[in-house]
Amino acid sequence: MSMSAGSKPLPVNVAVVGHVEWVEFARVERMPAPGEIVEGSDLFREPAGGGAVAAVQMARLCGQATLVTALGEDQLGQDARARLSELGVRVLAAPRAAPTRRAVTMVDNREHERTIITLGERLEPSGEDPELPWQELAEMDAIYFTAGDILALRAARKAPVLVASPRAWHALGHGVALDALVTSLADPSEQAGLGRVRDDARLIVRTEGQRGGSWLEGHDATARSWAAAEPPGPLVDTYGCGDSFAAGFTCGLAAGMEVPAALALAARCGAVCLTGRGPYQRQLSAEDLSPASPAER
Repeated sequence: MSMSAGSKPLPVNVAVVGHVEWVEFARVERMPAPGEIVEGSDLFREPAGGGAVAAVQMARLCGQATLVTALGEDQLGQDARARLSELGVRVLAAPRAAPTRRAVTMVDNREHERTIITLGERLEPSGEDPELPWQELAEMDAIYFTAGDILALRAARKAPVLVASPRAWHALGHGVALDALVTSLADPSEQAGLGRVRDDARLIVRTEGQRGGSWLEGHDATARSWAAAEPPGPLVDTYGCGDSFAAGFTCGLAAGMEVPAALALAARCGAVCLTGRGPYQRQLSAEDLSPASPAER
């Protein structure tokens, strides 16, 4: 598919079914050793987590995106909804009595890598939530699924394209077909559960950060690789790069791209996010899509 339309958003209707965490970020010169105290700097807060980050990336590529999620009936839940709306996301959230999940993220100034501590239960949408318009998912061109129950996954499957994260592990592996499963080879927990899920996925996409990654199609297929995109600036931190990648890949498939072209778009999303502070300072947008690179035509 050509992107010669310049700065126009990708003409697709996309959504994320997933989770939100209220994240406090801090930069440190290095990760502390046991018993050690290190000083943090550049403190800021954002609603993030895989579902939120992917939804914002989709909105920046497509002009709009919907996030189907669950939020606590607390101030953090209200703040998360308001901030994500500012970032262009239509938030559809089922209320929960439990508090909105929090997280603390430390970014190492030397390696630019993030380390995350989550606090509290991950709140997930359910196909039984009466507040959520599950019937709307059939009208989407593509959905990225990071959290929810099996009923939510079945509702998401009504879209023409369904991409999932292994972080939705308890809803996966029950015979609901996936167009793609996007995994990180750097995350042992994602790889550990891959065996029981891979039979349901047409494509297995395996990211390797700055080394690019590989993908397989079918059970006996030979892995094919793609190269990482060049970051358009100095490296800042890795938070949100994988979720931005998955969002870009989902948008590419929704727009009718072949797998290599969708992966090239996804790689650009991850590379741009790598040059920003936190998940939202730098993400690939529709304005960045012109002119099209040869791989994306």
